Amino acid sequence: MQNSPQDLVLTADREFDPNADRLREECGVFGIFGHPDAAAITALGLHALQHRGQEAAGIVSFDGKRFHSERRLGLVGDAFARREVIDRLPGTSAIGHVRYSTTGETILRNVQPLFAELNAGGFAIGHNGNLTNGIKLRRDLVHEGAMMQSTTDTEVILHLVARARRNRFVDRFIEGLRQLEGAYAFVGLTNKKLVGARDPLGIRPLVVGKLDGCPILASETCALDIIGAQYVRDVENGEVVIFDEEGAQSHKPFPPMPARPCIFEYIYFSRPDSIVGGRHVYNVRKTMGAELAREAPAKADVIVPVPDSGVPAAIGFAQEAGIPYELGIIRNHYVGRTFIQPTQAIRDQGVRLKHSANRAVVEGKRIVLVDDSIVRGTTSRKIVQMMRDAGAKEVHFRIASPPITHPDYYGIDTPERDKLLAATHDLEGMRKFIGADSLAFLSVDGIYRAMGFEGRDPARPQFTDHCFTGDYPTPLTDLGAQEASPRQLSLLAEAI
Repeated sequence: MQNSPQDLVLTADREFDPNADRLREECGVFGIFGHPDAAAITALGLHALQHRGQEAAGIVSFDGKRFHSERRLGLVGDAFARREVIDRLPGTSAIGHVRYSTTGETILRNVQPLFAELNAGGFAIGHNGNLTNGIKLRRDLVHEGAMMQSTTDTEVILHLVARARRNRFVDRFIEGLRQLEGAYAFVGLTNKKLVGARDPLGIRPLVVGKLDGCPILASETCALDIIGAQYVRDVENGEVVIFDEEGAQSHKPFPPMPARPCIFEYIYFSRPDSIVGGRHVYNVRKTMGAELAREAPAKADVIVPVPDSGVPAAIGFAQEAGIPYELGIIRNHYVGRTFIQPTQAIRDQGVRLKHSANRAVVEGKRIVLVDDSIVRGTTSRKIVQMMRDAGAKEVHFRIASPPITHPDYYGIDTPERDKLLAATHDLEGMRKFIGADSLAFLSVDGIYRAMGFEGRDPARPQFTDHCFTGDYPTPLTDLGAQEASPRQLSLLAEAI
């Protein structure tokens, strides 16, 4: 969800934390129709999706007469833990949204779901993804007299639906979708319907569930598990689903094309206990680790995961290599992003707030560190040094994904290309930068083999993998002629 051009001065500093060394996925969505505890169930669903966004959370409900909205900054548990907050969200239908964490000032008006009164009634919507023509659409709408109330590209769809010249809501919604480019998974709520939509390539995930006979939409199956709901199916790429009192409808307004889900849902973003596209994420990550062990073996005494994201791959690596798996790094789960860091010297030690060496495991040992990815390399460098300080004899680094060489424009918050370690260094340069005795990445074909394919089909790739290949699957309209110096699209536009 990108910012408008007029907000660039206010928000550019917080689009990506310059000290961060992790990719951040944009958001998670949830919705339920026809259940007496709709708001409470939505809050629980959002809690399960908290890993997809920790900046803010919101819920909109409908009680048969009025829409009710509660949008808060912070974590779901902080925003919706009190019963009186849920009581302010009456009704049998609700949708919810979690937004990813950024640095600096947070703007409450950007917290979703967004809501608008249209001529056919109220419409609330939450969005996971990023529109690659959102700036152009926004400019055009503003030029035509639209008044924007937020700075997210999600608001564009509200205006497009409001301006559509169709009678039925579903037709107006589809008319709006036809003008969008990029990645999206929408969950919307009208006074009569729960609505879901997935972009034509299915880049962002969306699933259908059922609880007590009531339909549910969610970003991941883990949100169904927390409430004891039944998984029904994935929303297909390019599909629009509608649930109302008469049942379910499926619309496929786009020409059929092979799905290209985001490969990073399997590598990093989805929770390990989720099922994405019919694949158990935990098992996929273990298989990636096993494939990595076959491609890049190392003589070592112990395999150590970089917690928590590297754990499944490290298990797979250890099992394939026949080398003991040990927790050589202990993560402190209670360090928040607001921990006081008053000086640069203390900020530079930030990794030690989150990770500590388990000296008893690593001292005197040849160790293999396994992680899911390297972005800037700064955290990897600190962890390697931490292992050496704890007495490791050798430190080998293995990454269960290919090198990230290109930024993302579909909802992953990535640095500029010249801040990506793999875009500015060859393999030996990266090894020297992080200080490891050896460094290896899983190959592009290797990650496809881990997904059950013989390799990547260059003519028709099975996944959205542009971060590794530079093969962007949709037009990058907002990028324009500035591809020589790509940034997150929200930072590209000129001010109006």
